[in-house]
Amino acid sequence: MEIKYITNDKIDKQKWNNCISSAENGLIYAYSYYLDIMAKNWDALILNDYEAVMPLTWNKKYGICYLYQPAFTQQLGIFSKSSLTPHFMEGFISCVKKQFRFAEIFLNFGNTFPGEQLQANFILLLKHSYTVISLGFKNDLIKNLKQAEKFNLSYVSSNDYKQAIDLYINEYASRMPHVKANDYNAFRKLCAVLSSKDMLVIRKVLSPSGDLLAIALFLKDKKRLYNVLSTILPAGKTTAANHFLFDQLIKEFATRIDVLDFEGSDIKGVAAFYKKFGAINKPYFFLKYNNLPWPIKYLKK
Repeated sequence: MEIKYITNDKIDKQKWNNCISSAENGLIYAYSYYLDIMAKNWDALILNDYEAVMPLTWNKKYGICYLYQPAFTQQLGIFSKSSLTPHFMEGFISCVKKQFRFAEIFLNFGNTFPGEQLQANFILLLKHSYTVISLGFKNDLIKNLKQAEKFNLSYVSSNDYKQAIDLYINEYASRMPHVKANDYNAFRKLCAVLSSKDMLVIRKVLSPSGDLLAIALFLKDKKRLYNVLSTILPAGKTTAANHFLFDQLIKEFATRIDVLDFEGSDIKGVAAFYKKFGAINKPYFFLKYNNLPWPIKYLKK
């Protein structure tokens, strides 16, 4: 294997994006236009002529460059047109450690790396018809959907990503202090780019009087819908608006796309909600190492 460290200005973005698009484990987070906006800096490891690639998202502190995971970028790691063997992965990780002495990054579901911490991520296969998919719905979900029917809810399309982001911030930002204002600003810029590429899906649930009850923002590539921001407003909780939204989304996209990626979660209540739809856990991996010099090593644990 000839794995080269390539700085950002030397990356052939067309070849890069072709590799991500054709990789079995390709994900939207790894496209160059995604990383260009969400990462503070990024370079890459590239195998031969873009047969496999690994984005390296880095920042600098105290004069030391380290790897970190950008906001709204759930999984990165190695993406390849061919299967990833343990030996193959070890070659990449070895090169990473030669370039960076500290890393806290998330690899992807295709990067099996023994000994690393698993992170839960629930997905629902949408290749079948809605009728077939709904056979996997749990009894609790069916009861909630019957409850939602009583309220004559409306499921509507939107292109207002700013509203979706702002409502999410109002409802949930305090629970995620690690996501900063600059991260949300960058995500707004990303949504503008993805919207122009028809890679953004926004759906709302409205009451009969037109009041907003729930809103969700999804990213979309040729394989997946990614549940990035889902917000249920107080009035929506009593009408099962969130259950209704995802049920209608599944009905809309069944057979049209391969996977609904719920983007999490290790939180039991959230995981239970996703499982109600028949979603299965497809975990990904957390890679952390600390080879910093003393005493900086003990300041960053």
